[in-house]
Amino acid sequence: VGLTRGLAGVLPSSTSAGWRERAGVLVQLAVAIVLGARSLLEAEQLQLHHQGLFGPAASDSTMRRLLAGADGKTLAKVAKVRRRVRRHVWMLLHLRPGGFPWLTVAGRRLKGWIVVDLDATLITSASRKEGAAATFKGTFGFHPLGGWCANTGESLAMELRPGNAGANTVDDHLRVLAACLEQIPDSSKSKLLIRVDGAGATHGLLEHLEALNTRRRTVRFTVGWKITPEDEAAIAKLPESAWETSLKQDGDLQAGYQVAELTGLSTRDGWPEGMRLIVRRVRPSRRHTKKLTDFEKKTGWRYSITATNIRHMWGIAGSHQIQFLDALHRDHAEVEDRVRTNKAMGLANLPSQEWQVNIGWMLACNLAADLDAWLRLLTLHDREDLADAEPGTMRFRLYHLPARLARHARRRYLRIERTWPWATAFTTSWMRLTQLPAAT
Repeated sequence: VGLTRGLAGVLPSSTSAGWRERAGVLVQLAVAIVLGARSLLEAEQLQLHHQGLFGPAASDSTMRRLLAGADGKTLAKVAKVRRRVRRHVWMLLHLRPGGFPWLTVAGRRLKGWIVVDLDATLITSASRKEGAAATFKGTFGFHPLGGWCANTGESLAMELRPGNAGANTVDDHLRVLAACLEQIPDSSKSKLLIRVDGAGATHGLLEHLEALNTRRRTVRFTVGWKITPEDEAAIAKLPESAWETSLKQDGDLQAGYQVAELTGLSTRDGWPEGMRLIVRRVRPSRRHTKKLTDFEKKTGWRYSITATNIRHMWGIAGSHQIQFLDALHRDHAEVEDRVRTNKAMGLANLPSQEWQVNIGWMLACNLAADLDAWLRLLTLHDREDLADAEPGTMRFRLYHLPARLARHARRRYLRIERTWPWATAFTTSWMRLTQLPAAT
């Protein structure tokens, strides 16, 4: 897809003897992370087995110097390369059988809409690394904020933050959102949906999202909402007939869950004009008992609210209905899967004591997540057991393959174990990769 060639144009280069091209080193590190490397030393050890592909293995010190040099200017250049490569990959996705992977929510296909999910997570640290601090959950480590494309599962952008960084810091959300939108090709920016949890319910972020709307671009959002006593008073005014049964993600009714429109009953000054509030209720489980408010204990329901500016999504029938909007925001929970799989791609632990090296490591992990997603999207899209496979599954079935590389008559042959259940999946993926048009 042109990633290595693109990085070669922005990373340091030299013609001196013994110099390792930094672009190849970074891609080599990303591949090692895909294969399961959790540190620079493990990445070096894995590369010893790939010398036929990448040449001599890069030492851990070489990789460390590369990551330490990932300053702001370098990261900006790498981001531009990632955007060009992503544009090429998305073009290939539009041309594949089945076309681009549009989301389906509550039985409705969101054709033409690019969905971006923002979320923060915690990375624990076992030692006093630079930037590590106590977190709101009582642990010690870091609190990065990232953004993912829900359509493809790609890691669009991520910002490393200290462990004590605020969950709803507006400036952090604006920077990560801007970096995410910069990664989306211009041809796909006409209809955008931004989804955030309760940390996104801030004046600054929602006003910015409203300001992004232009004559050529439609931006819609759904965010979580912290319930206040004023909201509970508004909920108490709702008649029983206002509640409707919510929907599952397949469009069927979800018994026991109900939603209602709260817009107009809960007066909010200073928020974007036309913002809607959708309230959801469910009978509380035992684990929620201690967290219930007095109002919830009195009514016997547990409530949650979603704020949105969606009154209509072009091309989506019934997109104004509260059941659909409730299901649309609940689909945001899939971002937790993106967070979990990215942690399986090297983010479970930041390996260095230095802040700058850990920023570079995070970049390599994001590249690794994209490489894994692109492989599945472009070559395994029709394999139900592998199209959405997690890193551990991909490593067991395809990435760590029981095979032997042999040479005969000036050719190389990969001899795969005949009894391996996923040998056909590997060869199919390989042939599809070799048939992809090269990036120009």
